[in-house]
Amino acid sequence: MTPLLSRYFAHLERGQPWRWRGQVLESVGQTIESAGPLASVGECCEIEDRLGRLHLAEVIGFRGSNVLSMPVETSEGIRFGDTVAALGVTPEIGAGPALMGRVLNALGKPIDAGPPPAAAASLPLDGAVRSPLDRAPIRAPLGTGIRAIDALLTVGRGQRVGIFGGSGVGKSTLIGMMTRNTEADVTVVGLVGERGREVGEFLDDALGPEGLARSVVVVSTSDQSPLMRVRAALAATTVAEFFAAEGKDVLLVLDSLTRFAMAAREIGLAAGEPPTAKGYTPSVFARLARLVERAGQFRSGSITAFYTVLMEGDDQQDPLVDAVRSLLDGHVVLSRALASEGWYPPIEVLDSISRLMPAVAAAEHREQAALVRKLMAVYARSEDLVRIGAYKPGSDADLDRALRAREAMRAFLTQDAHEQVHFAGSLRSLAQLAAEV
Repeated sequence: MTPLLSRYFAHLERGQPWRWRGQVLESVGQTIESAGPLASVGECCEIEDRLGRLHLAEVIGFRGSNVLSMPVETSEGIRFGDTVAALGVTPEIGAGPALMGRVLNALGKPIDAGPPPAAAASLPLDGAVRSPLDRAPIRAPLGTGIRAIDALLTVGRGQRVGIFGGSGVGKSTLIGMMTRNTEADVTVVGLVGERGREVGEFLDDALGPEGLARSVVVVSTSDQSPLMRVRAALAATTVAEFFAAEGKDVLLVLDSLTRFAMAAREIGLAAGEPPTAKGYTPSVFARLARLVERAGQFRSGSITAFYTVLMEGDDQQDPLVDAVRSLLDGHVVLSRALASEGWYPPIEVLDSISRLMPAVAAAEHREQAALVRKLMAVYARSEDLVRIGAYKPGSDADLDRALRAREAMRAFLTQDAHEQVHFAGSLRSLAQLAAEV
């Protein structure tokens, strides 16, 4: 049987030969309440308005015997009495090698003026989380092309890392450097709730033609519905799972997990969930855990994931920040103070950690990284004394050593946005720095 016929018969098996129908009773904001149809939470449905236009929607809950749904795009034009038909399917996206170099929306449709890409398979957006016993131990490092991360916060293939920072400290620039310089086979970028102006800038400046050629970009903008923003994160993860199943090492970059959580909060509140910590509904934290657990090292292929997280007011104790930190295998903290000094990338190494670095780095590498971190900590502890001139050289041998190495460490940790650095080169630079200090 040809692949085309296989997909056709698979669609017939998943679908249903009839459609349950209902009628719109009420519309409040983006929530549509209807009498019927018979459908389950997460199922797709269509609302036909008086002009015959079809509005794709998704069932988000129930109120008594009535169905609550939310249009994927807009509720404009929907009125009392319009027909709601259950489609009998859950959201899917077409995935395949033809997606490489393409820019898609959350529905899998191209927005880069190119033809629709051929799909090798249709996969559900809310894919099943792998069994813990399906996962392989993480033992190999993955070069990100960022010297400070590769040398001092080494990431393993299949690791999940958060990039924490306030607004305007360089998160987009950092992920652009990763996507251009990574040693992964495929890069999948999910831009969730992004400002429309910045999408083109990211593609042209941060990613560039070379980075785009080996990437798949899934975009939802801030003006789109919360369903589209949630689906963008799910779609990017599903595409990454497709390539990982092909045996490839995938770098998944999701910008940002905060906007995903905010969109999920909007859906939860619309469905009638009670708000809890900072207005986030309980389902938000369940969705976050389910999303990040889909990345990892598998028996065939891997998904190494970087999730950006916005720290409002640079607050590391925000409940969302704290919840995400507990789910991930490490975090990279970006410092506004370093950014204001012109220190790029502004990674606060002492506040950052890679929990899997001991498993993927050689003993000599770990010793050199520990020495550099120690000198950075010694300087940070006494920085105020040094700046006001209260420290007398010779009083503390470790601090004297840190002061001598200060400029060399700064040169090592800073990197131009378009400077290409390979993993082996970062380790050589680290060894040279450790020998000098």
